[in-house]
Order: sequence, then structure tokens, then C-alpha cells
Amino acid sequence: MVTHTFPDLSQRLTPPLGVTVLSLSGQPVHAVVPLSLLEAVRALDLPAADLDTELVHELRNKRFGLSDTVYMQIKRYAEAVKRQQAVPFDEVVALSRLVGRRPDADIVFRETGRRVARAALETVATTTRRAARSLPSAIARPIALRHLRALSRRFLAGSIDRQGSTLVLNVLAPFSADSAANSGGCGFYEAAFRELLLGLTGVDHAIQMVACCSRGDASCQWRTDWRR
Repeated sequence: MVTHTFPDLSQRLTPPLGVTVLSLSGQPVHAVVPLSLLEAVRALDLPAADLDTELVHELRNKRFGLSDTVYMQIKRYAEAVKRQQAVPFDEVVALSRLVGRRPDADIVFRETGRRVARAALETVATTTRRAARSLPSAIARPIALRHLRALSRRFLAGSIDRQGSTLVLNVLAPFSADSAANSGGCGFYEAAFRELLLGLTGVDHAIQMVACCSRGDASCQWRTDWRR
């Protein structure tokens, strides 16, 4: 049997092999972020429904996302969400680096971003979201931008800058910047930004990464054309 151990989250895990170690620091993270990260791992590790019982049991022993350890952590983070308790930044960094060792890390981080964005959008009244998507642009855009800024600040620890027709998401302390190879961990922010825009405007925006801490930039930034 494979024994799954959760990392000692009081200490930083090193990034996966080949990834440059960054000196990351930041404020406590909204609990929905680590919760969504483990839920995404668990969802990807779930076996197909038509597998026989014996094989399913074997997979549960081998797949990290199906371990009792992950199940207990999911319960812990879910409770933190209910209590509106944030999670220490270092803990989320360690968890992110652990996930970054997976061959499907890029998929996990992007799915996590979408899950976090959907949870964030649920905090906005349905009537407000509907108005932001359906009213004339002169009225809808200010509504969408106001909520986009608030949700980005609360759930992504980021700020939204408007530069003419362009919106830029700027994150000074991205917890996943050195979590996976090829900036795979930053897919979390790109996917979350895209999902927030979709939920508030009804438009699937193209997102471009224009700066990254892993490349030596002061922050990570993503840009999109506000008109599209």
C-alpha cells in the first residue's frame, strides 16, 4: 500500500526539479483557493465509473487525490471557508509546490482558477451579474469592472488596472509562481481572470500573460482587450 503524507506546511517545500526557487511572501490567502486546489486534484484522480471495485481500491491507494489525507484537508479548508478564515501564505505555497510535481499540474492549476472564480462570482447577487451582462455597455461596464476589481482583490490578491480599452490583472505575490515548470502554476490566475470576465460580461476574453515573477519581473501580469 502507498502511504500518502501531506507536506509539513510549517516549512516551504522546494519547487519541482528544474524550477527556479523564488522568494515568495504575501498575505494570508482566501481558504477557497487551497480548497479548490485539492478539489481539482481529487476530481482529476477519480477513477472512471465503470471500473471494477478491486481496481478502484487499488487506485485509491496510489492516487494522491483519493487519499484520506487529502479528504481530511478538503474538510479542513471547507470549514475555513465557512468560518471565513484565511490560510497562511506559506501553507498555500507549500501545497502549490506539491501539486506542481504532478505531470498534469498545468491542468490542475487552470481548473483551480476556474473553481475559485465561480465561487467568487457566487458572492455577487444574481441580479447584479445579469445586469452586468445584459445592460448597455455604458451602464454594464462600470458595474462589471467594479465587481471584477473587488473579486480580484479578495480572491486573487490582485489589482485590476484599466488602460484605455485594456484591462491588466497585476499580482504582486502569486503563490504559484514557482510551483510548476514553464510557469504552469500561473495558469491559475489566467484561468480565474478569464472566468471572472466571462461571468461578469458574458464574453470569453482572450488573456495574455505579459509579466511573470519567474522571469525576473516584479509581479505577474495578465492583459485582455476590454472591448472583446
